[in-house]
Amino acid sequence: MSVKINKSLCNGCGNSKESRCMRVCPGNLIYKNKDNQAEIRDKRECWDCAACVKECPRQAIEMYLPVEIGGRGSTLQAQDLGDKIVWKLNKLDGSVEEFNIQNKLWFNSNL
Repeated sequence: MSVKINKSLCNGCGNSKESRCMRVCPGNLIYKNKDNQAEIRDKRECWDCAACVKECPRQAIEMYLPVEIGGRGSTLQAQDLGDKIVWKLNKLDGSVEEFNIQNKLWFNSNL
């Protein structure tokens, strides 16, 4: 799998030194380019953990799903709504499926 950062959506999380995706990437693969946008150093080094996909507040990061798991070029995007994460599966035919996953961090903090 690999991630793609949509430059038309990414604002680098404003003027902060580190974007949110930079902070959560366990492989230290994301940096800010000269245009203050997030960029991945080497897609081949990506761990496919999807941390950056979930963390991006602008849904500017997508993860490609490989053919081996039926992706055939489909992509995943995530939106963290606090109590849940909405995953969007963007299929090649233009259709979109949504999956709502309860955010355990929110859930556990309310016990």
